[in-house]
Amino acid sequence: MFCKILIANRGEIAVRIIRTCREMGIQTVAIYSEPDRTSPHVLIADEAYCVGSAPSSESYLNVQKILEIIQMCDADAVHPGYGFLSENCNFAEAVQKTGTAWIGPSTKTIMTMGDKMAARKLVLKTGAPVVPGTTEPITSIKDAGETADKIGYPILIKAAGGGGGKGMRIIRMENELENAMEQARSEAKKAFADDRIYIEKYLEEPHHIEIQVFADNHRNVVSLGERECSIQRRYQKIIEETPSPFIDDKLRKELSKIAVDITKSCKYLGAGTVEFLVDKYNNFYFLEMNTRLQVEHPITEMVTGIDLVKEQICVAAGEKLSFTQKDVTPSGHAIECRIYAENGFNNFAPSTGKITEVTFPHGLGVRMDEGIRVGQEITPYYDPLLGKLITWGNDRQTSLQRMIRALGEFNIAGIETSIPFCLMIFQHKSFQEGKYSTHTLDTIKNELQKEVPIQNEEHILAARIGAIQSHHQLKPELIPRGNHQQKTSWASAGRKDELR
Repeated sequence: MFCKILIANRGEIAVRIIRTCREMGIQTVAIYSEPDRTSPHVLIADEAYCVGSAPSSESYLNVQKILEIIQMCDADAVHPGYGFLSENCNFAEAVQKTGTAWIGPSTKTIMTMGDKMAARKLVLKTGAPVVPGTTEPITSIKDAGETADKIGYPILIKAAGGGGGKGMRIIRMENELENAMEQARSEAKKAFADDRIYIEKYLEEPHHIEIQVFADNHRNVVSLGERECSIQRRYQKIIEETPSPFIDDKLRKELSKIAVDITKSCKYLGAGTVEFLVDKYNNFYFLEMNTRLQVEHPITEMVTGIDLVKEQICVAAGEKLSFTQKDVTPSGHAIECRIYAENGFNNFAPSTGKITEVTFPHGLGVRMDEGIRVGQEITPYYDPLLGKLITWGNDRQTSLQRMIRALGEFNIAGIETSIPFCLMIFQHKSFQEGKYSTHTLDTIKNELQKEVPIQNEEHILAARIGAIQSHHQLKPELIPRGNHQQKTSWASAGRKDELR
């Protein structure tokens, strides 16, 4: 087993990985950009090293610097988390060339399944249905137009080198095509250093269903069930749950079998996710395979009781999976809500600033995977994900009510967050009844917006004056600094950073 693991990531996923490593008695190494110097993942790791300035390209995507740190700290393995370099086959290969283990699939598998067009080709050979579209990059407007005419509008332009909604555009008419292609190429280039794009048919009212798979080097491939991921904004997931309230047992088994077949066909190793689109008639199509840990992996952990990060580490160390397909017996229902630093009532505009107060929810069946603390500065340089709130219950209604209760207890002050918006989604009839698709959020967004009281300038000014008056009234009652024995978060963070 590994003695020391470097986590090539930041935020809540880095914290999540460090927690499992601690339980396994494995030392951890964090990397951080200059603005992240006192972030939670840095403070709880055994070692931490700066990889550069704020921009991702100069820090968390700085391959050369990360490789230097791997050798400097003598790490046995690298866990890439998700995002950043997690699906970069060149980075995975470079890590292995240093003699350090890569906690993930082989570089060949990452290259094949990470390239959306190559993945489509491989999946077609297994006989699984795929969304109609191209298997080669679209390089000209003429080719794009001919393909669109063949499969019919609306269509999707997608980035070949990555996911997460980056480089994706919906095209409903021919005159939108050229501009959308240019935008998609530009966005894909910035996000993945790969401007290749391809075309898929845009399905109406589909469900986004994904199957969690796991494979080891001993020919064991297992499905851990599905996750329903249809509540999305800008093609990025906000809310996930398992089991899906939409699909039945027959379809669940069929999707799991196909996911396992695809996993075997690409000689997979570790944790992966095979994603499908399922239309309202239960017709399903392969969408893509993510060769990494998913953001929403905790809900699978909650219903199966399996630590997916621990299994990733053990499998990368050459061990067998600790469970078989017969051992996977999901229990109850789990829901995840992603907490973003953005205003859901203002077109999900990102919010930056200093976190001045945090109250995390607790209680039976509540789990919080966070990557923030009081006093932390939220910058515009990285994904606005602050953490994930997960609830579990014996049934969907119990899990849902716990989520509503937990969100009501949740408070983050100093920045705007998606907490109030998500709370309203959970209380909406469409989610309560489990009758939603990937289009539901766009449908109900305006409806939710109308329920929020509009504050005019006079109300805002009055609130600010009231806050100032309240502050001055409380000020004389504050305990003098000389008698105040409790350390501040900033003092603790600074002391830890100095000791490091």
